[in-house]
Amino acid sequence: MSLAGLGAVCIWHDLLPEAVDEFYQWHNREHMPERLGIPGFRRGRRFIAVAGSPTYFNLYEADNAEVLGGRDYLERLDSPTAWTRRVVASFRCVSRSICRVAYSEGVGEGGFMLTQRFDVDAAEAERTSDALRRDLLPPLAGRKGIAGVHLCLADEAISRIETAEKKARSEATAIPGWIVLIEGTSETDVRGAGESLTADLRALPDRPAPTIDTSIYQLQHALSKAR
Repeated sequence: MSLAGLGAVCIWHDLLPEAVDEFYQWHNREHMPERLGIPGFRRGRRFIAVAGSPTYFNLYEADNAEVLGGRDYLERLDSPTAWTRRVVASFRCVSRSICRVAYSEGVGEGGFMLTQRFDVDAAEAERTSDALRRDLLPPLAGRKGIAGVHLCLADEAISRIETAEKKARSEATAIPGWIVLIEGTSETDVRGAGESLTADLRALPDRPAPTIDTSIYQLQHALSKAR
């Protein structure tokens, strides 16, 4: 397993231009350390787009999804600091999903992360999950330059919990249902794996081809908690 746990918070967003410098200070010095101080959180990473959008992708890894719907995290979300309230008001085009990790395989962390966001009809969810976990994702984990391949499925109930921090954002928050993360050594490596997966997903028989939103990000900052 390449991810640090079975729960993940996946967040994409843009920023107002005038908020960028303060965002970096806040995210590096307050927000990420605060999140890693919550019991069950294991690792936080921030990436910046090199292809596609939005500009930022933030990934937090936790022991399981129950940590992400638990009292400690929700209390933090309902008690944002003044700095948090000020910065998150500058977020734009936000997507945020609290996820259960359905598949994770790899040898470590990559400096580049390809993200794919899509939705699957409920009637096709089990078949599509099985195809991804059994047939489509395992070969990608062994490709040149690939450090990890992950399938994260949104927990709708936890993702939709209203908190003070969510209300501090100026825009509504989208919740992607199905998320594939491919991390590796270079933009070229993750792009090639993503293109292969996209073709395979669209070729799955007897189901509608999903509309896939693909972006590629480069690692900016990371913080881990020792076990």
